[in-house]
Amino acid sequence: MVRLTRIYTKSGDKGATSLGDGSRVPKQSLRVEAYGTVDEANAVIGVVRLHTHGTPSDALLARIQNDLFDLGADLCTPPAADEAPGAALRVTASQVERLEAEIDAMNAELAPLNSFILPGGSAASAHLHVARTVTRRAERLICALAQEENVSAQAIAYANRLSDHLFVMARWLNAKGTADVLWIPGGNR
Repeated sequence: MVRLTRIYTKSGDKGATSLGDGSRVPKQSLRVEAYGTVDEANAVIGVVRLHTHGTPSDALLARIQNDLFDLGADLCTPPAADEAPGAALRVTASQVERLEAEIDAMNAELAPLNSFILPGGSAASAHLHVARTVTRRAERLICALAQEENVSAQAIAYANRLSDHLFVMARWLNAKGTADVLWIPGGNR
């Protein structure tokens, strides 16, 4: 359980921060960039929820926000070579599978795409597209981190699936795709 009695510690005043295992790294390290961008995606989803209050989508987004804290915890604790199962909070396959099931359920109600979509439509959808792009950036950073350090495969899969989920939900919240704003190739020539 997390207990915060003091918000500022001054321990980062010289440009370093502590990871979940207690080790210190520069604040600009790739690991910190990755989980910091996950936090940014979570904040954007919080803005989306201002427009989904009381809807079934809001419940999905609330679960996703909690999962994003799990993902951040996973990323901020470097896996130990001899790590025992359950020793650290890690994203699980079931969290990825839940996203897939939700994507499939929403997508089943949408017409197939015949064009790329411009971010927009409803306020919730527009903000979901921002969340999707921030999530894609987080995924790129997680993948870059995985090239240098050990990262959970489920962490990468979750970020990948989440951006797909946010895209499909953006379409679903745009009147099940009927209010999507479509790209018209060369439309302004």
